[in-house]
Amino acid sequence: MDDPSIQETPFVKQLAANDRPTRDAALDSLRTYLSGRRTLTPLDLLKLHKGLFYSLWLCDRPIPQQNLATALANLLPILPTETFIPFLRAFWATMSREWNNIDVLRMEKFLLVVRRYVGSTFNVLKDGGWEAGRVEEVLGMMGETALSVEDMKVPMGLRFHVIDIWVDELEKVGALEDTEEDRKVQDMIMAPILALRERSPTKTVRMKAREALNDERIPGNERPVVEEEAADGEWAGFKD
Repeated sequence: MDDPSIQETPFVKQLAANDRPTRDAALDSLRTYLSGRRTLTPLDLLKLHKGLFYSLWLCDRPIPQQNLATALANLLPILPTETFIPFLRAFWATMSREWNNIDVLRMEKFLLVVRRYVGSTFNVLKDGGWEAGRVEEVLGMMGETALSVEDMKVPMGLRFHVIDIWVDELEKVGALEDTEEDRKVQDMIMAPILALRERSPTKTVRMKAREALNDERIPGNERPVVEEEAADGEWAGFKD
């Protein structure tokens, strides 16, 4: 996990700084850089995300950690269309590569940044009107990374966490209403989870995916109302 060439760069140290002005200045520079670049190579993006990973790794106080995780995920809306998917792909590739190296004391902040990235991704798709082509492009990328059916190199803990928070973050963007439009969105967004339930070679993954698909917050999954049984000897009235 030690990589002095990355950890010692001023930019990473500034992003990880506990004092907000220093951290905000680094984030402003990063936003300016990303918003103006329409061509970034996969290698450039992997190097960038390695630096972002270390910035969160080095951030050692709860509030700065939460703020940094949110700020990193909030980079997604400012990305040009051309770099949105490549940027996300590099994030998930970095998480998959580093996940098993994260110690228990640091895990919570990385669980949070994953949640924030999923939520920010859904927000970008919502702001785009859930345009089918864009949604399919994002879900296709997820199906090749964190929610891949076939890639056994994806750490199980990362995969389980993404499945766990999938419906949570969909609810937060208001896409779980029982309307025709929202049902179309739900069908699209839940497709990678359905694929895991049906085709994953790992039983625990299939079970976890089934739990998400059966979440009672998804319209049509509501738990049926069960009439309370009458106490012994007490007449409960006529049944319909």
